[in-house]
This record gives sequence, structure tokens and C-alpha cells, in this order.
Amino acid sequence: MTKPLPDLSDAERARYEWQMWTPDVGEQGQQKLKAASVLVSRLGGVGGTVAYYLAAAGIGKLVLAHAGNVKPGDLNRQLLMTTDWLGKPRIESAARRLQELNPNVEIHTTPENLSERNAAALVGEVDIVVDAAPLFDERFAMNRAAVEQKKPLVECAMYDLDAQLTTIIPGRTACLGCIYPDDPPTWKREFPVFGAVSGMVAAMAAVEVIKLITGVGEPMAGRMLWANLRTMNFRTLPIVRRSDCQTCAGVDDSA
Repeated sequence: MTKPLPDLSDAERARYEWQMWTPDVGEQGQQKLKAASVLVSRLGGVGGTVAYYLAAAGIGKLVLAHAGNVKPGDLNRQLLMTTDWLGKPRIESAARRLQELNPNVEIHTTPENLSERNAAALVGEVDIVVDAAPLFDERFAMNRAAVEQKKPLVECAMYDLDAQLTTIIPGRTACLGCIYPDDPPTWKREFPVFGAVSGMVAAMAAVEVIKLITGVGEPMAGRMLWANLRTMNFRTLPIVRRSDCQTCAGVDDSA
């Protein structure tokens, strides 16, 4: 049985008025956003910006996972981290900034990075998952949990001035294990990044989440967007499921 959508207050209608003017969104679309819950794993240049835009859009609940304390090197791109919070937990800075932006959003925080140990529980709290983790062991754990629980997963990543984005619908599209059967041996934890690049792919990932929730537009499902910001070339390529994928083979998209 489908749960009734939550009502909007007059203050919420005033806050979200301009986005409710979007064709096919309206008040019902905003109610769907208010009813939705999203996990964002890692709150760096990509994940933090995704969370910021989702809070601004009026997502009902954000579940956030990120370990460690704020460092000077975070501040060129991690918009939820501030200079006065150096040396203090990143997750606390993120929650504080998001609540300042929109106190209506319910925020659940975990001062840990996502792993095989906590992935199932964290994914189980939400409707949609956003993968903004830099390490593939985290991303694979998130992918497995999302596939097992049949939760949509928005995959977003960047390196230097390149970015990529896809939306995984378990049982229907390729999962992360189809795209990367093994941990890429050349991948490094630290890499060149401008905040404007991570923010660009983050904004598009937030749009993907909004589309999945409201039903507006067409998600990047079964396709990968590749963006080269050095040349401003954008390509969309199909990605297909692997019949031998150890994560999603045999999974269908039925409820």
C-alpha cells in the first residue's frame, strides 16, 4: 500500500515556489521530494555538493557517511567544510552547514566511511543512494548493497577536468560491477581536482536524484555521460549488463 504524501506548509511552498513551477513537478513533485530519503557516501567535492543541492531542493531525509577531520586541503572543493572547522569532524561540519541551509531536512550522520560492514544498514535507511566515494572498495560495497536491496544508485566521479555520471537501476541496467569487474589498478586516492569540476558533476548527480524521485525527465539509466571540461566535449555512451557479473547477474527489476 502506497503511503500518502506529506503535506507542505505555507513556508515550504514559499521556499520551493520557483522549482515547483517546473513543468510536471508542481506541489505533488515537491511532496515526493519531502517524502524521499537519500544516502550520500562521502561529503567531499562531489558528495558534499550533491547533499547541498538536495537539501536546498527539500529532500525529506539525508543519510550522510564520512570519516575523518577537516584538513586545509579539503577547502578548495568541499563546500560543506569551513576554515573555522579545521581539525574537527567532517561529518559535523556537513550537518551544520546543511541545517543552516534548510532546517526542514532530517539529517542522519555516520562518522565512518561506507564499507562492507555498514553498507547494508545505511542503504536500508533510504530510497536512493549517491556514490561519491573515491575508493573502489567503498563503491563496490555500496553497489552490492544497492543491488541486493534494489535501490537506485547514482554513480558520479571525476578526475582532473574529466567527469562521468550514470544511474544504476538494479535488475535493469549495468551495475558498477559490470562497468568495473575489478578494482582499477591505476586508481589513486589522491588526484588533481578543482572544486568547479567536482561541483559540476555533483550538480548533475543531484538532478538525477530529483528526476528519480519526481518522475520528471529521463534518468541517465543504461548510459554513461563522459565530460571533458578541457575541451567542453560531452559524450553519452550505452553501457550494458554483463551476464557474468558477480553482483547483478540473475537480478531482475521486479519488486
